[in-house]
Amino acid sequence: MKIASAEFITSAVNAANYPAGVIPEVALAGRSNVGKSSLLNRIVNRKGLARTSNTPGHTRLINFFLVNGFFYLVDLPGYGYAKVPASEREKWGRMIVSYLNIRENLKGILLLIDSRHPPTTQDIQMYGWFKSNSFPVAVIVAKADKLSRSKLLRSREVIRKELPLVPGDPLALFSAETGQGREEVLKIIGQWTGITVGD
Repeated sequence: MKIASAEFITSAVNAANYPAGVIPEVALAGRSNVGKSSLLNRIVNRKGLARTSNTPGHTRLINFFLVNGFFYLVDLPGYGYAKVPASEREKWGRMIVSYLNIRENLKGILLLIDSRHPPTTQDIQMYGWFKSNSFPVAVIVAKADKLSRSKLLRSREVIRKELPLVPGDPLALFSAETGQGREEVLKIIGQWTGITVGD
């Protein structure tokens, strides 16, 4: 199925604001400024659909984007941004955990990790929490265009070992700038949702 439409539906802070219905959802998680919104824009080939910023902490709500009328991409607030007050960070954390715990139509989580840095303590904790709660997870090594091929492959192995990646969980190299890894991510989404997507 070709991606023919993608639209912002709503922002939410709690379950009362989530879209109604049982349409499959795939969530985007990762630390602040890792590139979740950029990945979403590249996946649907729509510049500016999800607002991006060079300032960490830009996404402060749970944002729902409907793709082809068949599934949602859900952009979660980033974690780990130290310059936000602790009370605000805690609120974001509660917002994310609440969504993950009660959203029965959530089919999988794309966990983005910056290729230029080893996984942070919070990256490792989040991946472990996802797995302990039996969520399907794919690790997306973001900003792949920022490294040479050899450094990127080394980064991928560091991420694989330090999480440590559970056998069977996908790991994809991705660049929102070049489109590298887009088809692989679409395939993962299709496997989770049962909807074949691509161009």
